[in-house]
Amino acid sequence: MTAAETPEQIARTRMVTARAVLQGQADLRTYPYRLLAVVSHHGVSGDKVSDAVAAAEVLGQFGWDLVNISEFASNKIVYAFLRRR
Repeated sequence: MTAAETPEQIARTRMVTARAVLQGQADLRTYPYRLLAVVSHHGVSGDKVSDAVAAAEVLGQFGWDLVNISEFASNKIVYAFLRRR
């Protein structure tokens, strides 16, 4: 199990990993911004896109809406961009 991402780290980078969200290790209660990026480096289930979308689904229960999802070919990282309702 990886270490939990701190609220300060998430706020500073405006990003959270899909892994942290899916493993219940991300605390966004004090996140001060309206926009957030969920990054999937290497899918928990082996599929980066699925993990990014699954993390967006989890965050949807807490007031976040998926705006866009992109896979950047140059680094094979998937980003899901969310907006707080």
